[in-house]
Amino acid sequence: MGAIEDIYADLDTDVDEETFREAVEEKVEQMGGLADEETAAMLLAHELSENEVNAVADVEPGMEEVKFLAKVMAIGDLRTFERDGEDEEGRVLNVEAADESGAIRLTFWDEQAASIDDGQLEVGQVLRVKGRPKEGYNGLEVSVDKAEPDEDVDIDVEPGDGSSIDALTMGQSDVDVRGLVLDTDSIRTFDRDDGSEGRVANLTLGDETGRIRVTLWDERADRADELEPGDAVEVVDGYVRERDGSIELHVGDQGAVDEVDEEVAFEPEADPIGDVEIDDTVDIAGVVRSTDPKRTFDRDDGSEGQVRNIRVQDDTGDIRVALWGDKADKEIGPGDEVLVADVEIQDGWQDDVEASANWASTVTVLESGATAPSGGSAGGSGGSGSSAGGSGSSSTGLDDFAGGSSSDGDTGDESDDHAAAEAAAVAGDAGGEGGDGGGEGADDGAVADDGSSDDGSSDDGPADGEHVEFTGTVVQTGDPVVLDDGTETMTVETGETVTLGQEVTVRGELRDGRVDAEDVF
Repeated sequence: MGAIEDIYADLDTDVDEETFREAVEEKVEQMGGLADEETAAMLLAHELSENEVNAVADVEPGMEEVKFLAKVMAIGDLRTFERDGEDEEGRVLNVEAADESGAIRLTFWDEQAASIDDGQLEVGQVLRVKGRPKEGYNGLEVSVDKAEPDEDVDIDVEPGDGSSIDALTMGQSDVDVRGLVLDTDSIRTFDRDDGSEGRVANLTLGDETGRIRVTLWDERADRADELEPGDAVEVVDGYVRERDGSIELHVGDQGAVDEVDEEVAFEPEADPIGDVEIDDTVDIAGVVRSTDPKRTFDRDDGSEGQVRNIRVQDDTGDIRVALWGDKADKEIGPGDEVLVADVEIQDGWQDDVEASANWASTVTVLESGATAPSGGSAGGSGGSGSSAGGSGSSSTGLDDFAGGSSSDGDTGDESDDHAAAEAAAVAGDAGGEGGDGGGEGADDGAVADDGSSDDGSSDDGPADGEHVEFTGTVVQTGDPVVLDDGTETMTVETGETVTLGQEVTVRGELRDGRVDAEDVF
């Protein structure tokens, strides 16, 4: 085999060998004899392989042009549109494609779109694609300049992948997936840039492979009020987007969430409570040992927040769980078996580890009225108790799931200031702005298991009347000021002016869990 044949054999290209040889001769002629055939062949090989990526996951929006292989997973409908200043209508058609690394949308225009609509492309074919990537409304997409089938390449993904939750990948659209409603949230409104009002709500969906957060827009948001935990549903024509490093399934005007008359399996896998550590985000399941009254507080922006603490126990231990926002309204009582998913483990009051169930968390009553555990056992009634015995996770059954919790949930605001609102809620709660319902005064910490307020009067922390010094970052201004040092928050009574984000040290007497600041510096 000669040099040109060797170079061509190493190429992964749709150019046939005869065309490659002709191009080599043209290159030699163009260079005026400065390169022989082997050198010209090497130059051409470099040009042909330039911009070619190894996998769909390597395609990025900033690339001018990209070449890759992908298998056709779904073919959309042909749509027409009017071009500015032109009489002829434009045509566009979207194709969902994928390889083992991920999924991507291919956009075909005009003649190419029409030929695909006429049946010139089939689901399951592997395409050799050349096009221009960009960030589209539903994620990454490639505007196709050229695409040809390649029958000699095999890509190990099958059309229909994505019909289970664990198979969903970023950028997919036209997704159909069935699951069990685990949790629903209230409808929120927001103002769009054009002055119109938008509506959004969330629910959490689970199947035998996992669970996912589903975001419902505008008219579809009403489904969050119409569905209840335990309902089996099918999401039709959803699309997958990313939020805070995780994928979500979105349902817009073209999609739907329909109830289905069939059983959908869901087996939650929970982390043993005794193994959780600070800064973990975990799923815990067990029996509710105690519940505290709901407390309200004022955020720095003037809005009112609320929180309620419950204590959950499994075979390995127990933990306090703070339910924020609408989650505080859930009908949960001692003896209920619950799944609390995607909770953040934090350093709580008096160094007690606690779990925070915020907007991204899911709180589901798996079985109502289970007998409270004794002797460290978290097993509920009806044979659906949890077990963490040496397996590294506990699996909780759903025999009586449909009789579970109310549909009130908390996602907070879906706008960009959501995280700031949650942070304000956390900071505001540390100030104990709401009463604990028992007439005992301000509740500056979580309520202890025996019903008494953790106000700093125990042997584990400073007592009332003691002079303390505390350094932290200002997370709430006004009256009171709230400081956070990363592991603990402190409420401070002071007339000094401070600003959000400022690091200050306060000294003063501790009264009812608050520092009456004598010095602020």
